[in-house]
Amino acid sequence: MTRQPPATLVVVAALVAVALASPGVGAAATAVVPAAAVLPAQPPPPPPPNPGDDELERSRQSVQDRAAEVGRLTARLAELDAQAEQLQMEVAGRNEEALAARDTADAAGREAETAAARAADARAATEAAGRAVDDARTRIDAFVGDVYTHGLDLGPLGLLSRATDPQDLMDRARLTDALSEDQAAVLEQLQQARIAQANADSLARAAQEEADRRRADAEQASAAADSAVDEAVAAADAQQVRLDAVHTERADVQSRLDAAENADAGLRAQRQRYEAWRAEQARLQAEADRRAREEAASRVAQEAGPSEGPAPRRTGSAAIETVIDRAMAQLGTIYAWGGGNSRGPTRGIRDGGVADAHGDFRKVGFDCSGLMQFAFAGVGISLPRYSGNQANAGQLVPISDMRRGDMLSWAEGGRTHHIAIYLGDGKMLEAPYSGASVRVTPVRYGGLNKVTRML
Repeated sequence: MTRQPPATLVVVAALVAVALASPGVGAAATAVVPAAAVLPAQPPPPPPPNPGDDELERSRQSVQDRAAEVGRLTARLAELDAQAEQLQMEVAGRNEEALAARDTADAAGREAETAAARAADARAATEAAGRAVDDARTRIDAFVGDVYTHGLDLGPLGLLSRATDPQDLMDRARLTDALSEDQAAVLEQLQQARIAQANADSLARAAQEEADRRRADAEQASAAADSAVDEAVAAADAQQVRLDAVHTERADVQSRLDAAENADAGLRAQRQRYEAWRAEQARLQAEADRRAREEAASRVAQEAGPSEGPAPRRTGSAAIETVIDRAMAQLGTIYAWGGGNSRGPTRGIRDGGVADAHGDFRKVGFDCSGLMQFAFAGVGISLPRYSGNQANAGQLVPISDMRRGDMLSWAEGGRTHHIAIYLGDGKMLEAPYSGASVRVTPVRYGGLNKVTRML
């Protein structure tokens, strides 16, 4: 797609064309039109945000601190997880113990119930045996009393009352005695049975007491086991609360870490965009400098023509543009401390310090005052070598009155240490310092103390 020229360029081109067409206006007249007027500089786009190194360092430190905190909390979580698992195992163990204790208590309860039933049966048997003995003794006593009181006819063998002689009577008496003895034997057997039942009852009661004791112990053990389970569950719950709290804290720190990382990434992305913008501006500036240098060199070559030797002294706007063209033609020339003179760049010299560290004595270029000598030599002005003397070589004007082609100088402690050419529109051209090159840059007003007008 073909780009249309800016409206300002079209207007200026039209004015130039009219001027060229006017009578008496020749090529020499056009030489005074500065290149900046023909091709007005477009303001560069504003730079993207550029976070400072301190801000980037604080951001990086914040990420590191939060990452360390997340690591610490992660280790704490692992520790708490292990403790929680151990507590859960203890809960499971206590539950098993409680189940065993409840089983023992249940078995003891069943044994106690069985013993109680046996004791009740033994007690009932003993009571029945006692009643049987008492009933038998009552019947025997009644039988014997009736026999001796009323005779045999009143007893169960009343038929013997029919005995016919004494012998028969004696036989009947012996039979009565035998029957009484049989009754007594039965009574004795019943008495022995009652004693046996009483012993059985005593043993049954003792067994029941032992069973009751064991059941009480088992129930106490079961209650203790249940209490241990409750304690273990409470400990596990408390541990889970601690674990949940650390989980929450870790999630919060992780969230802050994510935010810090995102912010840090945003800052570094801003720095990258700024660096890319700066690189692009440097490329554009280098391209503009190249074009300006070539155009300035072309104008300088055309103006110089075939003549040799020092240029004649000139003044006026055309001379100002010649000075600027000669300086602009050196854009990109390396800085060399002590380098440059009225004829062009030269090898630098040693300074025993910064310049030597940059190897200026091996470079061919300009320092700030060497560039001034070369620029003004094109209009026949011979400047001294030292920048302080150059600053006093012409008319001093107020800083507020500076104009294109003036020399600007900076001082520290009353001693001039730098000098440059003012281009207008707040820009200047300079050979700045070791490691840099001749460049166009905004005017630095800090430390600016003199404006010297040579033309």
